Amino acid sequence: MTRVKRGTIAKRRHNKLKKMVKGYSKIASSRVKWAKNFVAKAGQNAYVGRKLKKRQFRSLWITRINAAVRPDGLSYSKLINGMLKAKIAIDRKILAELAVNNPVAFKAIVEKAKQAL
Repeated sequence: MTRVKRGTIAKRRHNKLKKMVKGYSKIASSRVKWAKNFVAKAGQNAYVGRKLKKRQFRSLWITRINAAVRPDGLSYSKLINGMLKAKIAIDRKILAELAVNNPVAFKAIVEKAKQAL
């Protein structure tokens, strides 16, 4: 039987891992055993971060809408209630975008919501 040299697959896996931890602190980027743990932890944080991102953006939109509605004598909750009664179906992302970039259209939505209240 011929001799088989091993280690190429492990070497490939290690190199792939080292590519993932490139730029990490000293020991994390040089030792495979440590790098595995760092990559696993980074993956967990990335997963949680993707969930938190959605929560934080919704909070930002609500804050922007509330700030834009206050000069008209309404609060955020009253605006949303008025929009529901007036059957205006615009999500918070678009509403916040209108409040920042198109105040005239936003003002029209606020007036309709006010009338519905």
